Amino acid sequence: MNKLNAILEFNKEFVNNKDYYQYTTTKEPDKKLVVLSCMDTRLTELLPKALNLKNGDAKFIKNAGASIMHPFGSTTRSIVVAIYEFDADEILVIGHHDCGMSNLDADKTLEKITDRGISHNIISTLYGAGIDVKKWLKGFKSVEDSIRESVESIKNHPLMPKNIIVHGLIIEPETGKIDVIVNGYNNY
Repeated sequence: MNKLNAILEFNKEFVNNKDYYQYTTTKEPDKKLVVLSCMDTRLTELLPKALNLKNGDAKFIKNAGASIMHPFGSTTRSIVVAIYEFDADEILVIGHHDCGMSNLDADKTLEKITDRGISHNIISTLYGAGIDVKKWLKGFKSVEDSIRESVESIKNHPLMPKNIIVHGLIIEPETGKIDVIVNGYNNY
């Protein structure tokens, strides 16, 4: 059975058994939090548990490296919507140790892209359209610095209300231990 069919078969039973009841909540985050974290699979269940967050407590946004790559990209857009439409008032930017984006080599990633059948012509076309693919794929050397940069990008965004508190944290993906990089209360 393929992955989609297995998911759909499980989902049918999930709905029939009314297993969804335990996850019922509202659209508004109960704790008025936004959590920007990395997409690392080790954090899927660990991060909410390590933060004592339950279903419905926060808006979770995930991307590679928990990084703000563009001030008007989809990550920032999601944060702005969470603030203005769902009354979030604090943001946690949470990176993690041993992140795959640490020292990501854009050249090696581009090589994998072409190995999977994407032509050099397509990549050249992207560059010609003003997209610096290597910069777009670039990782970071320091998780701590990346977190600080993302916190600053959020705080200094022209659509960000001045009373929004933005914290920067790092989680250890093996233990769930949280370290504070930026305490947003100190900057408020």
